Amino acid sequence: MDVVAIMEALAEQGVTVLFKVDAERLAERRKPWTFVASGTPLREDVLVRTDAASMEQCLATCLPRLRELGFSFPE
Repeated sequence: MDVVAIMEALAEQGVTVLFKVDAERLAERRKPWTFVASGTPLREDVLVRTDAASMEQCLATCLPRLRELGFSFPE
């Protein structure tokens, strides 16, 4: 899975994507990865976000939701 291509495809559709790993949460063995998608194409009350143990878990949670909302991106 090409995460950069996914993020670029979403950005081309007006979605701002933030993907991060938090060192403090990692050290505390809490869910260190965060994925957030927001922006004009999403309604004000819609924020696609999750915290997870891995980057893959973030994608598994958020990408299906973004597809449900009508966004397209590479598999």
